[in-house]
Amino acid sequence: MDKNKQQTISPGLYLVSTPIGNLKDITLRALNVLKKSHIILCEDTRRSKKLLSYYEIKNKLFAYHKFNEKKVSSGAIDLIKKNKIVSLISDAGTPTISDPGMIIVNRCIEEKLDVHPIPGPSAVTSAMSVSGFNDKYLFYGFLSKKENELDKTLNNLQNLNFPIVFFVPAAKINFFLKKFKKYFFDRKILVAKEMTKIHEQLIREKIESIEPFSKNLKGELTIVLSDKIKEQKYQKKIDESVTIQIKEMLKKYSHKDVVEFISKKENLPKKMVYNFCLQIKK
Repeated sequence: MDKNKQQTISPGLYLVSTPIGNLKDITLRALNVLKKSHIILCEDTRRSKKLLSYYEIKNKLFAYHKFNEKKVSSGAIDLIKKNKIVSLISDAGTPTISDPGMIIVNRCIEEKLDVHPIPGPSAVTSAMSVSGFNDKYLFYGFLSKKENELDKTLNNLQNLNFPIVFFVPAAKINFFLKKFKKYFFDRKILVAKEMTKIHEQLIREKIESIEPFSKNLKGELTIVLSDKIKEQKYQKKIDESVTIQIKEMLKKYSHKDVVEFISKKENLPKKMVYNFCLQIKK
């Protein structure tokens, strides 16, 4: 007999992964858990009703988002203590991955209550699987929209030589592309749009050459930046205005000081600036 058919669903918290676009991308186990849950916590009840209605699941839905997490978590914990099954779903993908859920997970851990992952769709792994980049990668999630905070974050990440996965609101894509060009010019980029849907689009470019989007985009995008392109295969041009500045500075300052200043100001490799200065001096 198939041992999977003998599995029972015991009381506890279940983190259930749901489709990131195509409603058919959900596991049989996920559907079974949702059907047997006493309550289902979700980010947006209107959105989750579409999924549950598609699979004829009529269990009680309760809104669970960043504004009410603490309050709702307490009620859900009480239910689990009464031997109830509580499921948590997000609008798309896996709960707690750049989505609400960590508060109730930690409460369950503190109270020694069972927490079960029900794996499935994830925008992170979906985008990485088709990226063609190094399979050792880092996931960051949503970037700040505040420029000072964003600059600080990207400055800290730019020297990590691994692919990095970000989530960004589509409406702000050009703002973030400008920042990526500044801090990650020596990488490739994959912009994953509408993954698993009819109008799925995967845009692949070098960061230095990707053009701004002319149309207003909606929803969220998954961005994957590659690890650094090997220096011998990549050259970033030093534009005319920077060339003029370097020439003027070399008349007043040491070679070393010019390299330090220009490489930091223009976010250029020191070796590149150093060699460029040598050519000018000849």
